[in-house]
Amino acid sequence: TSCDDQKSYAELLDEETDAVEKFLKTQKVVEKIPADSVFEVGEDAPYYKIDEDGYVYMQVLMNGEDGKAHYNELIFFRYSRINLLTWAEGGTQVPSGNDNDLSKAYSFNFQNTNLDSSSQYGTGIQMPLNFLEMPCKVNLLVKSKAGSLNDLTSVTPYLYTVRYYRSNI
Repeated sequence: TSCDDQKSYAELLDEETDAVEKFLKTQKVVEKIPADSVFEVGEDAPYYKIDEDGYVYMQVLMNGEDGKAHYNELIFFRYSRINLLTWAEGGTQVPSGNDNDLSKAYSFNFQNTNLDSSSQYGTGIQMPLNFLEMPCKVNLLVKSKAGSLNDLTSVTPYLYTVRYYRSNI
């Protein structure tokens, strides 16, 4: 294939925006974090825009009662995710991730982006912990600019279901 057959970065960003907008049109969306930081919880809860650029939206499925994560705390997480570009095109897919594979434990040190182990997942995966107590579970829409380096270079948005745990659980 010649270079002329490949899409430009701008075209890829447009496709990403279209896929994200198509998904969000199927949901109730709240553009701001509640002033009292009390989120609706459950499968019918809205998707909250949790960063000012609109790269990450969160639906709270479970909010814990064991306090918020603190800087550099080791957090374990389990997730499944689907590609929103494929979803927008009506394609079927099996979610990827470690949600059902107990042999794969993923973790990061909260907000410590100096560590490759924390930055490799992108900034979006950690954002819910700025607002929620542990342990918690969310659906998370992450645009490529808040995703991993792989997601960024491929301009691929994902819809995650993520469960976060403290290292002592």
